[in-house]
Amino acid sequence: MYKFFPFLLLIIITTNTSAQNWKLTTDADGMKIYMAEVAGSKIKAIKVELELNATQSQLVAVLMDANTCVEWVYGFKSSKLIRQVSPSESYYYAEVNLPWPAENRDYVAHLTATQNPDTKVVTIDAPAVLGFVPIKKGIVRVERSVGKWVISPLSADKIHVVYTLQLDPGGNIPAWLVNTFATQAPTNSFKKLKEQLKKPAYRDASLPFIKD
Repeated sequence: MYKFFPFLLLIIITTNTSAQNWKLTTDADGMKIYMAEVAGSKIKAIKVELELNATQSQLVAVLMDANTCVEWVYGFKSSKLIRQVSPSESYYYAEVNLPWPAENRDYVAHLTATQNPDTKVVTIDAPAVLGFVPIKKGIVRVERSVGKWVISPLSADKIHVVYTLQLDPGGNIPAWLVNTFATQAPTNSFKKLKEQLKKPAYRDASLPFIKD
């Protein structure tokens, strides 16, 4: 019944909230998961660190492909590209399944990917935006969250990934429940992400704004 929690993995909407004092909660299968208190919020922040056998272009291609998020982000009911500004910038809409009697959540994100020309580190942020999609009856709009992907090259075909997230899912979801199950989300979604990276559409990905 808690299948909606893994959707927290993909909401990467930027605000000014920050987390400190990370505490390791899980260290398994090559993945480290941390949680931290956030000032002014009952919802803890989460950080995931792991290495992936992929190039930066492969991972960014997957993350920027909004129409296929439902294939690997556990709990997604739908995801749809609504505006492509450039290869490194887009807007997408997503709806997330929650178990009855809770209402589904949705959001619109503005994805941007940039690469530091000196370090080659790629950063992906996506602030929430309003106005693209009207608020829908029976669905709670997620408006406040913080997240970031930082993707560093280790070798020709291996990358180090740090993912951080803090959000307020809105509505009547108890904070303790979100915090308890949020650490289960990375295990489910990153497992599918590894398989997604192997698909032909991403296996030989080459992006004009990234130098692997």
